[in-house]
Amino acid sequence: MSLNERIEFRIADTFTDSLARLTGDEQKAVKTTAFDLQLNPANPGMQFHKLNKSKDKNFWSVRVSADIRLIVHKTADSLLLCYVGHHDKAYDWAERRKLETHPKTGAAQWVEIRETVQEVLIPRYVEDVENVKPIAATMPLLAHVSDEELLGYGVPAECLADVRNATEDTLLSVADHLPGEAAEALLELATGGKPRAPQPTAVASNPFDHPDAQRRFRVMGNVEELERALEFPWDRWTVFLHPEQRQWVEREYSGPARVSGSPGTGKTIVALHRAVFLARRHPEARVLLTTFSDTLANALRTRLRRLVSNAPQLAERINVDAIGAVGERLYKAHSGTANLATREVVLELLEEASGKADPHKFSRHFLFTEWEQIVDAWQLDSWEAYRDLARLGRKTRLPEQQRAVLWSIFERVRAGLAARSLITYPGLFGRLAAAMAETRNPPYDFAVVDEAQDFGIAHLRFLAALGGGQENARPDALFFAGDLGQRIFQQPFSWRVQGVDIRGRSRTLRVNYRTSHQIRMQADRLLGPEVSDVDGNTDQRRDTVSVFNGAAPVIRTLDSQEEEIATVGTWLSEHSKAGIAPHEFGVFVRSSGEFDRARAAVEKAGIAFKIFDERGETTGGHLSISTMHLAKGLEFRAVAVMACDDEIIPLQERIEAVGDDADLKEVYDTERHLLYVACTRARDHLLVTSAAPASEFLDDLRQSG
Repeated sequence: MSLNERIEFRIADTFTDSLARLTGDEQKAVKTTAFDLQLNPANPGMQFHKLNKSKDKNFWSVRVSADIRLIVHKTADSLLLCYVGHHDKAYDWAERRKLETHPKTGAAQWVEIRETVQEVLIPRYVEDVENVKPIAATMPLLAHVSDEELLGYGVPAECLADVRNATEDTLLSVADHLPGEAAEALLELATGGKPRAPQPTAVASNPFDHPDAQRRFRVMGNVEELERALEFPWDRWTVFLHPEQRQWVEREYSGPARVSGSPGTGKTIVALHRAVFLARRHPEARVLLTTFSDTLANALRTRLRRLVSNAPQLAERINVDAIGAVGERLYKAHSGTANLATREVVLELLEEASGKADPHKFSRHFLFTEWEQIVDAWQLDSWEAYRDLARLGRKTRLPEQQRAVLWSIFERVRAGLAARSLITYPGLFGRLAAAMAETRNPPYDFAVVDEAQDFGIAHLRFLAALGGGQENARPDALFFAGDLGQRIFQQPFSWRVQGVDIRGRSRTLRVNYRTSHQIRMQADRLLGPEVSDVDGNTDQRRDTVSVFNGAAPVIRTLDSQEEEIATVGTWLSEHSKAGIAPHEFGVFVRSSGEFDRARAAVEKAGIAFKIFDERGETTGGHLSISTMHLAKGLEFRAVAVMACDDEIIPLQERIEAVGDDADLKEVYDTERHLLYVACTRARDHLLVTSAAPASEFLDDLRQSG
């Protein structure tokens, strides 16, 4: 008899969360017990104990070791792994909860016992007593919302009074103790939004089949599936896809589509699931899952393996690679191995060409920037094209005579590259785009792009051609995930002009699962309430909600580097003693020149560390030190962002090289985005430090509301 014929075996996200908090040896013992339970729930060797004090009479404990207990919810035809922890903590968890089917939505959900909810209505999120301002008595935020409407959002009946009485001070604490869908609706209502009420299920339906239930409960069909779910408990959202995300994963699009959202809203998870969904839906299709760097591609590859480890044939049809590697491989198949020009060769050609024109007229940095961001990026091949190119945001315009001198320099560089049979990456993708436009058999049927905000002009032209072009765009061919607020490598440009028009097919993810309310709110001060692209598509950030509370971020300016090192070292040591594992720490600096400060702080804390490199994988048992540029795609429970000094961020070298007001704004924007990216790698704890004088950006971080 198969497992599914005997009993439905499920795990809850509360189980994977609690498993992650145990030591490595404890986790191994728990997994062994979980596998035994799945294979034979009636095994007489299993020590089940009825929990008589629990309000839910289906709760049992299972002995894992002398002190570790696994809490299960057991009925005649189902077994649910709910929680695991040390004896008293596990029993306390079970006594505070019950599993119910919501009377209005029909979804299975955890309900916290009401009297225990009342115990925790102290506003935990105000921790920095020195900065607390007197707050006038606040009125209930949701007194105007009817019980019927709140029930429609999934609020348990027992919690209606607490929800309707919630004030600005107690709102987050109330939300912390509600089922996910109810907490999200509550926070959206409180910020002036109008949540979408979940669709009620039929009375006879299985409450675990409801989309809201599927975010927290997952059927495990076999041992391999359970093993995969338990192997990476921190990455639970590669297993549990939120219904808010699922609708964009499974939708049909008539043309290119994009999901956006602030860090932690699950854009990468949506991209992963979209690639898998397309491969499953089209059994013969070839799917490209790509991003802008090798580091991020490695991280995507690892996550994809976790997601489809039980379907190797599916994984074979999903190609995961950085866009540069994709271009080189396709170019080799079409035209032979590409002889790519290095930065050093381009600089050499620029210096040689400028010496023949006017060696004192333009700086080396200006020439390289103009070549890289204008001439090469746009693949300009004539004086007229260079002369007439519109410069986004330019307040000043180079006189035509200077433009003519510049073009004479760039013409010599182009001729020098051709004489050496060299090609740049934009040139490579330009040729590929032309080839894709002519073929009836593209190398990929679908392309899913992560971190799309840092893709360049030539990349977009290539992807547009891959998807059939603007006039003949194939349905579902192109899907993008990104955040305009995290753009740190590319100047803004029009996607629509390059053949990728996402207007009407752009959606913003609003629910932040990874970053606490306190960290998200503070980091958002670095950006405005909305960020727009050149085509007028806007990412709204004001209605983003975090689903959990945390400690207030700490921002410190110290008198010296030595004092900063001591402060960070103490902070790391204290959190390490509180139970945060080495691999759950990240320390970020603006560039490698500040690595010595980071090393000194970590060494003072006595924590083993590794410098995070381009391969993009953290090392077990080691804290990660990294530059802010490599922070993309990473997440840690605790993050220290160091050396945020004046002239380090924004980097003085970049400011001094600017020759135009618009370029200066772009430097400030990307430097601000860099700090934003680093801060939003933190889940629970964030420390931002500098040695005086501090970066002006820290004033923005400190500002109130």
